[in-house]
Amino acid sequence: MEVVAAVSFLAVLLALVSPAFANDPDMLQDVCVADSTSGVKLNGFACKDAASITPEDFFFAGISKPGMTNNTMKSLVTGANVEKIPGLNTLGVSMGRIDFGPGGLNPPHTHPRATEMVFVLYGELDVGFLTTSNKLISKHIKTGETFVFPRGLVHFQKNNGDKPAAFTSMELTFSNAPK
Repeated sequence: MEVVAAVSFLAVLLALVSPAFANDPDMLQDVCVADSTSGVKLNGFACKDAASITPEDFFFAGISKPGMTNNTMKSLVTGANVEKIPGLNTLGVSMGRIDFGPGGLNPPHTHPRATEMVFVLYGELDVGFLTTSNKLISKHIKTGETFVFPRGLVHFQKNNGDKPAAFTSMELTFSNAPK
């Protein structure tokens, strides 16, 4: 009888204990500025020596001006990612600017590990994504409005108007999120 009580007590105790994760979601260092000269690339680029970090490692002016949209898609994506801003290395975030000429398209694509949020700088766009149950979620958005594309879902943006349009995008990557 005592064995049954002990086993029952142990079973209840184990059921109440929450699962433990064997990872630390917090960064182990303040920054890991990308060293693009290193041949090592594992979970990002190798880190630059901390003594050689400069403010330029955290700066990029490339999305401040409209991009040329005189191409087949009538759009241009200008990324502000680790290749342009080495200080973004291992932070799981990037930004971009997408410019659209009249009729411009950012064709259907996906970000397997990132959620994307867009903010319309000027103009109007038709945006949307396809759920895993094949449902189209779409909206017409205008200057000052935002729209979110959930992680891993196919999405697009199109300028159906006769004037240029542009938005900035922010992508947050979930590489080590607990399951």
